[in-house]
Amino acid sequence: MAVRLSPETLDEIAASGVAVPTYDRDGITAGIVHFGVGGFHRAHQAMVIDRLLQQGEARAYGICGVGVLEQDRRMATAMAEQGGLYTLVLKHPDGTRESRVIGSIVDYLLAVDDPDAVVEKMAHPDTRIVSLTITEGGYNFDHVTGEFVADEPGVAADLRGDAPPRTVFGLVVEALRRRRDRGLEPFTVMSCDNIQGNGHVARDMFTAYARLQDPAFADWMDEHVAFPNSMVDRITPVTADEDRAWVRDELGIEDAWPVVAEPFFQWVLEDDHPAGRPPYEHADVQLVDDVEPYELMKLRLLNASHQGLCYFGYLSGYRYAHEATQDPAIATFLRRYMDEEGTPTLKPVPGIDLEDYKSTLIERFQNPEVRDTLARLCAESSDRIPKWLLPVVRENLASGGPVALSAGIVASWARYAEGTDESGEPITVVDRLAEQLVPIAKTQREDRLAFLRNRQVFGDLVDEERFVAAYRDALDGLITDGAHTTVTRLSRS
Repeated sequence: MAVRLSPETLDEIAASGVAVPTYDRDGITAGIVHFGVGGFHRAHQAMVIDRLLQQGEARAYGICGVGVLEQDRRMATAMAEQGGLYTLVLKHPDGTRESRVIGSIVDYLLAVDDPDAVVEKMAHPDTRIVSLTITEGGYNFDHVTGEFVADEPGVAADLRGDAPPRTVFGLVVEALRRRRDRGLEPFTVMSCDNIQGNGHVARDMFTAYARLQDPAFADWMDEHVAFPNSMVDRITPVTADEDRAWVRDELGIEDAWPVVAEPFFQWVLEDDHPAGRPPYEHADVQLVDDVEPYELMKLRLLNASHQGLCYFGYLSGYRYAHEATQDPAIATFLRRYMDEEGTPTLKPVPGIDLEDYKSTLIERFQNPEVRDTLARLCAESSDRIPKWLLPVVRENLASGGPVALSAGIVASWARYAEGTDESGEPITVVDRLAEQLVPIAKTQREDRLAFLRNRQVFGDLVDEERFVAAYRDALDGLITDGAHTTVTRLSRS
């Protein structure tokens, strides 16, 4: 009989052999307010704080989660019912699993219901860090110009100021304003999203929002608020019902929203937290002066390679990342992309053996236990491709380096975006621009460059003859010969 996860059942769960928090959760202060409590956050930052708490440290840095969207209500309900507790399961390639209950999330607020409570939580003197995993698309900037998009409906409503703020920009900026007006030092804004220079991007976007309201306050933010850069590396698939069933049947825990992840973990963080921080270094976090080399390594090798395998893999008939990467043609294609196009655009990465890292990436993608779906990797491509892959393309175009494999990845996205697989079965294209992109992709049978002409996504790439030739060649192959034949040809060319 499974036990419902809650603070009251921790002793019973521990008696069954599952690791649980042994620290007193009642006296923990929520010094971190976190926006975007999904699997990724709970597999890294919340895990790190839990580890520190278990060591008797960081009791001033418990986490208060925040949901901004109506869809976050499910997480709010799970957090409330379980007292912020959840099960983290690490899946090793050999089938072994490590499980423990994480207890570092001590509060959860839903801005949809009470935005002022969220603002006041951040404005409270106890809050030292406001952290973010709001996805690549959550920073609200134009992919081509890099400018803040002020006419996004939620942002525009917050800027009018005739109602309490509802967006992360309105909430955070209002909290910083209250702290300034109350004579409190500002908290640190710490982005953990997969964006190059995520701290710089966060600074630019939050201050751009503030500048539209009050230029003087934006100047104050720019001078006084820290926005450290960071890089987080842990593959964390969407929790599936079979994961909940495993936790119930094998661990004896009824958990509404457990987290599953790979064992590999790396968090590299710029050491810039004037308001204070937990002793992250005591939990295997790398604190450095410059995150960029690590960040470029992860975004351009891991994240861009995920895009390299997901569309080709899905169109070839696979549905999981491990299945696709176990295909020799796809694995060879990915390694060639990493070696020939991704790696030349990187800076030296202190302490990292890049050859070993790339080999490990292939092994991680092939982990059959993680069961990361290709549908997850194919989602939100219009936010991911411009941030992870197109910078590689542009650097190689500028240097005269090769672009054929990157062009093949873009072409595979264009083919996937048609919304029909090679068997004629429909594909559900999950993308904020789906209503725009899918109709365009459907016209590329007659006009091969239709998808690439979308300057909102691709900028001036359609004007780059070398890229266009490679893109057209790959798309021709995808349409006439199919995905597997095309990726096999690209892996050998």
